[in-house]
Amino acid sequence: MNGMRTDLDHLPPGKQRELARVTEILFEEFADAMKSASSPKKKEGRILKIVLFGSYARGTWVDEPHTAKGYLSDYDLLIVVNQQSVVDFATYWYRAEDRIMRETGIRTPVNFIVHTMDEVNSALSQGQYFFTDIIKEGIALYDLKGSTPLVTPQPQTAEEIFATAQKHYNFWMPLAQHSLKLSRDSIQDQVLRDAAFLLHQAVERTYTCLLLVETNYSPSTHSIKFLRSLAEQVSPDLIAAWPRETKQDRRLFELLKRAYVDARYSEHYAITAEELAWLGERAEILQALVEKRARGKIEHLKAKALNGG
Repeated sequence: MNGMRTDLDHLPPGKQRELARVTEILFEEFADAMKSASSPKKKEGRILKIVLFGSYARGTWVDEPHTAKGYLSDYDLLIVVNQQSVVDFATYWYRAEDRIMRETGIRTPVNFIVHTMDEVNSALSQGQYFFTDIIKEGIALYDLKGSTPLVTPQPQTAEEIFATAQKHYNFWMPLAQHSLKLSRDSIQDQVLRDAAFLLHQAVERTYTCLLLVETNYSPSTHSIKFLRSLAEQVSPDLIAAWPRETKQDRRLFELLKRAYVDARYSEHYAITAEELAWLGERAEILQALVEKRARGKIEHLKAKALNGG
């Protein structure tokens, strides 16, 4: 796999067992989903590779749920499949995600992204550094023998990296700030479920901005928990935006996470003005941290571009 590591010796035995079980569940649930595939083409869907990336691959994970900070790093996985039809999360992957979440033997939270081999190789050939870093730092948990190899990454120029980061910031930060403003307006109008949804959008867009500026990639997800996990690995100072040491802290973040669907479609979704005020304060802190980080990154990239890389 282009020289990618396969060993997990740097992880404690318990973590190795968890990852083995996660991989097992992914295959079991994918096989189950394939049984109901509607066409011969879809029935040919295959998992080609499963790659562990992020803090557990680099050896920089944090596992301190018992401390005052209450922080626990997530496992991040890239699943590479052979065709676009089996990328669809709602059809092929949501049961696996749900089962992994409920599995008592898996204590560490798990996030995964699914892409085709063509998508990954296209990103590598364009110097997309999120995937380049995965190939450089990742650990192959599974690699289908004889499958299409990954191409050699082609680095972007310093000018291209700077221009891309600036473009992402200019697009996403104003949208994130506007969503936060609209959320405040909705609180004043006492339309609290709209305020919650718009606040969710503000947080989602803030994380998307950070990830795109830093890595030129953000997964196609509305889960602010997943986006938070990826963003905090890139910039650990963002951890301070969301206290998680108390049950109430964690409950409020989950309430905001649920707002993307439930605040719009469920009559049973309930949130108070006080809860929104606290969440809004945290979102403001998050935006300030992301703005500082992103601007600093862009200035650094600009200097590199001016100096010829």
